[in-house]
Amino acid sequence: MTDAAFQANPDNYCYRHPDRQSFVLCQRCTRTICPECMTQMPVGVICPECLAAQRQASGQAHRENVARLPRRRSRTGLDTRPLATYVIVGVTLLLYLVTLIPGVGSTIEFYLAYNSALAVVQPWRMLTVVFVHASIFHVGLNMLALWALGRSLEPLLGRWRFVALYALSALGGSALVSLLAPGTWVVGASGAVWGLLGAMLVIGRHIGANVTAIAVLLGLNLVFTFLPGSNISWQAHIGGGLVGALVGFVFARTRKVRQRAAQTWLLVGIGAGLIAICVGSALVFFR
Repeated sequence: MTDAAFQANPDNYCYRHPDRQSFVLCQRCTRTICPECMTQMPVGVICPECLAAQRQASGQAHRENVARLPRRRSRTGLDTRPLATYVIVGVTLLLYLVTLIPGVGSTIEFYLAYNSALAVVQPWRMLTVVFVHASIFHVGLNMLALWALGRSLEPLLGRWRFVALYALSALGGSALVSLLAPGTWVVGASGAVWGLLGAMLVIGRHIGANVTAIAVLLGLNLVFTFLPGSNISWQAHIGGGLVGALVGFVFARTRKVRQRAAQTWLLVGIGAGLIAICVGSALVFFR
């Protein structure tokens, strides 16, 4: 679908707020809804009209149950704060503070950092690498970027899609490090953050948004990554960015309810492929 066609299609915008683009559909009527119009239910999110119809059909008992759902920002919309973003930032900062404790910090860093030689026996490192950082500047810059990007991406994609994007981007960084820098120790969430940028670039281009600022930011980061003496794992950055762009493309092309299973399997396939690369490189280079 071309950008012009996407912009002209009302199905790509909230049916109650035509100026708001969204990737989230009501689970009952499949109309596109923005975060303000979502209400969280056991089956997923539904629109205000479907909520009203369900309340009317279920009677007072259902109204009381809905009233006990988690906090909302309005009567009809769910709490749209980017909670996953806040949790990831909070956990990362907390772990960084713990690593400052003499004796304890070095142990945590050793068991969470990534080295492709250990991918077979300690596979969790492929993901936990995002929680350890080399310096206050390193963790501060990454968490600031995550906070800024997550506040826009998480409400647009939905919480679990955002978490999947972050995790797969982290795996992408680990995978390219495994291929191009086997045996190298790496730390940091930069690959995952690059994945968010890559996804924003692809999704923004797909919906016809102005992505010039994102492209410039990626370009500047790319230049900084290759500066002499920067001691930056460019493999993790590029790997995370490429996988993030791929996941963003999957999200952009599988928005409809009937495509949900396909989207899930595509994401699972991407994750399995990245894990296979990490494990395979360990077997090839360090057997």
